Amino acid sequence: MTGWVAPLRTPEALKAYAAAEQDRTARPDRYQLGADAIDIVIGRGTRGAGAAILGDPDEWRPGLAQYLASAEADGRLNALGALTAQRTAAGRLAARAMMTRYLQEHPETENRPVLPPIIITGGWRTGTTFLFRLLDRDPRLRAPLPAELGAPWRLPGDLDSEERDRRLEAAAAGQYMLHVLNPAMAAVHDSGPHLPEECVLGMGTTLRNWGFAATTRLDSYASWLAGQDLAPEYAQHRRMLQILDARDGRRWVVKAPAHTAELSHVIATYPGACIVQLHRDIVETVTSGASLFATYRSTYSDHVDGVDVGRFQTEQTELWLRRALDARATASAVTWHDVQYRDLVADPEATVQRIYAAAQMEPPDIAGMLAEHHRAQPRDGKGKHRYEPAEFGIDPAELRERMRFYTERLALPASHHYVP
Repeated sequence: MTGWVAPLRTPEALKAYAAAEQDRTARPDRYQLGADAIDIVIGRGTRGAGAAILGDPDEWRPGLAQYLASAEADGRLNALGALTAQRTAAGRLAARAMMTRYLQEHPETENRPVLPPIIITGGWRTGTTFLFRLLDRDPRLRAPLPAELGAPWRLPGDLDSEERDRRLEAAAAGQYMLHVLNPAMAAVHDSGPHLPEECVLGMGTTLRNWGFAATTRLDSYASWLAGQDLAPEYAQHRRMLQILDARDGRRWVVKAPAHTAELSHVIATYPGACIVQLHRDIVETVTSGASLFATYRSTYSDHVDGVDVGRFQTEQTELWLRRALDARATASAVTWHDVQYRDLVADPEATVQRIYAAAQMEPPDIAGMLAEHHRAQPRDGKGKHRYEPAEFGIDPAELRERMRFYTERLALPASHHYVP
């Protein structure tokens, strides 16, 4: 088995990369990273209005500095990658400013109740996306779309339905750039403007977001993030759902593997939630996650090392799972429901029925939902995701030994309720 090899770039993608390199020569400020980019990014994120509109700088400035420094030192970014990193930071600052403005204009929003959501999490590649998008087919549930996550103030829950549809269509117009630059991503993690997406897309307005390190090599940023308090970030997460909520009785279903690392904040933010945690063979989880990360990162870097990604993925998975077990040991009033990936694959109807029982909801026509989902998104319909541990320097026996602290805890009841 040879090492991991990045997907070949299409002629259309190669033109985009060449154009970015030419633009970097002509307009280097757009591609600047590190400390020299902080003021540039603040200016772009606030449209020149200045940092004051972003509120308490202790909430966002340290994360901005760490992110830009890590992108410069660790990222190994090509021109498109550098441009994307700067845009990501500026975009999250812009979102912070716009959410603040919306809440100032609609102060009642923060008093709106949020029905206890169903929160799907677990290791990378454990079936979270399949389950998430399946449950979204239940009209009593609601999962957020990318446009809602990226700009909730443009799509508030009380928006007229016709205007909402118009804004969603406007947001979906044009090519989905990731598919242009890296068509292989569709087989690894299909995405697009009409597909519900994980809520890390809407996080990071404090510049603290585990999702940043999925698409970009950010080792020093990830190390810094591990010691940070993400309570302000999860407060923003709740405000995002409050803005988007239509107050029509639907219950939110959200998902992100990154919630695994922050379950203590999830629990504190959403008491009464039903947390569905998925589990898969640990070698499959880490290897498939490494393949996802490597493929994502190859969009923005010409120097992605599979073994380096495997190391990062192993270390991060261990950190996240240890933190998850700690959070579960001290959980308050939430319902946990553990799902084995093999059960979800072997008997999805029975597995999903148990999830509804844990969420204290009457099950819908699950067989019909499954049939509809498979028609719309057939398994391997955009190619099969293939990967091997050796591509990422992963020794299965060593990995299993390293993760025994987690795998030996899987003999848990299928569902259990904690009351303080």
